[in-house]
Amino acid sequence: DGYAAGTLASVSVDTSGVISGTYTNGEIRSLAQVAVAQFNNAAGLTRTGGNFFQTSNNSGSANIKTASDLGCTITPSALEMSNVDLANEFSSMIITQRGYQANSKMITVSDEMLETLINTKR
Repeated sequence: DGYAAGTLASVSVDTSGVISGTYTNGEIRSLAQVAVAQFNNAAGLTRTGGNFFQTSNNSGSANIKTASDLGCTITPSALEMSNVDLANEFSSMIITQRGYQANSKMITVSDEMLETLINTKR
């Protein structure tokens, strides 16, 4: 086809969900298409752990199509906010804050002890 042999150098996703590969010989090829699942009742999905969900009788069956068929757009190279479990992050923040407060109190107490020791010597 007129191109030298090349190896896959990078992968990119466009807004319609087409995954393209760029090769070392300059050739760009479509490799795959991202499928999007839509449910009648997305709140009825069963959480299986982490950020994984499973269909249930309450959610209905999955309607799997491409993003453009469902009228959606994909934002490449962006982190989706729903990937963060706010309850866990908030709990971690509170634990870290309590640790910081305890360390701060420890420094204050040790400072007071040193000050008392110095005053006792005088």
